[in-house]
Amino acid sequence: MSIGLIGKKIGMTREFIEPGISIPVTVLFVEKGRIIDVITKEKRGYDAIKIGFGKVKTSKLTKQMKGYFAKKSTEPKKILREFRVNNPLEFKEGNEIGLEFFKDQKFVDVTSKTIGKGFAGVMKKYNFSGLRATHGVSVSHRSHGSTGQRQDPGKVFKGKKMAGHMGDKFRTVQNLEIIKSDPENSLMYIKGSIPGFKNSTVLIKKTSKNIKRTPTIEKILLTQKTSPKDQAKKTDKSKPNDEKKDDKKKTDVKKGSEKK
Repeated sequence: MSIGLIGKKIGMTREFIEPGISIPVTVLFVEKGRIIDVITKEKRGYDAIKIGFGKVKTSKLTKQMKGYFAKKSTEPKKILREFRVNNPLEFKEGNEIGLEFFKDQKFVDVTSKTIGKGFAGVMKKYNFSGLRATHGVSVSHRSHGSTGQRQDPGKVFKGKKMAGHMGDKFRTVQNLEIIKSDPENSLMYIKGSIPGFKNSTVLIKKTSKNIKRTPTIEKILLTQKTSPKDQAKKTDKSKPNDEKKDDKKKTDVKKGSEKK
């Protein structure tokens, strides 16, 4: 398991590039996390570090957690998260991890909870077409239809697509591109949308896959660079008509002398 940072989803906006092309981005506020505990195999049988994120009032803590933070001599943290590491000796208690952790990264994986939609029918939840809206169908236009069989097997199989609770589940979106990061203001601009509502907590981690895709900004810069043929055409167009005629005459004279 790789180390990650927990941030807050602020909302969506656009990031404009110099040529005037805009990229839709999601803005994340990523506060620095403090290493509270270093776990080794001698202690618990695995190597990991515990990082605390966010601020919380001491009045909202239990006596056990107050004693825990007092023992570690750190300020109380709202969220505690363990991350498995290969070498725990590289980390020390009290050190902070921020956006510098993703300095050389161009793509990240983001995990967050989707927006809860409540109890939803099959047409909204699974995009069912519904029943016929003609004669013989009454008060059941948006129903899912039959779900089981006859006496054999006489039951509804598990996993059947039926009406039920929709959303409010943790989902991971992989290979999202980092457009820009602002360490001074603890902001990260990620291309595209991220699950969840505004002010929801988000887990950002390094990509688990090897991505060979070129970033969007690099693509745009490559397309802007014109080829030598295009540059030659542009210079030819910029010449006046009289100069073009003289060039043609010179080439014709050269060709005639070569034939002789």
